[in-house]
Amino acid sequence: MRTLRKRGAILVDNLEIDNIYDILKGLSKDIALKIEFKQALNAYLQDLVDSPVRSLADVIAFNKEHSKLEKIDEYDQDIMLEAQKTSGIGKQLNEALLNMTRLSKNGFEKLLTINKLDAVVTPFSRIDKILDLGGYPGIVVPAGYLHGVPFGICFGGLKGSEPKLIEIAYSFEQATKIRKPPSTFI
Repeated sequence: MRTLRKRGAILVDNLEIDNIYDILKGLSKDIALKIEFKQALNAYLQDLVDSPVRSLADVIAFNKEHSKLEKIDEYDQDIMLEAQKTSGIGKQLNEALLNMTRLSKNGFEKLLTINKLDAVVTPFSRIDKILDLGGYPGIVVPAGYLHGVPFGICFGGLKGSEPKLIEIAYSFEQATKIRKPPSTFI
């Protein structure tokens, strides 16, 4: 954070989103994720010219067939199986979307608006659920190394703030020069 302050940023520390615990429950996000994931993936796969899979069901079958050859992340596979059970946008998703909108307006948007903030900054991607929930933009850039493992810093903002977030993240990257290009394996 010293780097940001040195570059002229005005930081407001230790702010809290009023309804953070409701947001972190994430139940509405999970419902929307499953339904939207199935629809978006099916649409994407159907548009591919040359692909052995054309739907989420095909992806699940492919993973099952090849799971002995390569390690398939069980969490991801479980999400896909749950998403496959959904039947599209209906009452449940509409209620979830309304709840997400309400939580976002009364939480994240309120925090940024009342405090007149350009962005929220968190280590790692701790704010990702909140950004996901409201469809807000976020950008993660390298911030350092912990025991040789890289970690990032996340800048999140309101809808339409992408140019400002890119400017902030780029300025941080230029000031820190933390990123190390990956080593080349020959």
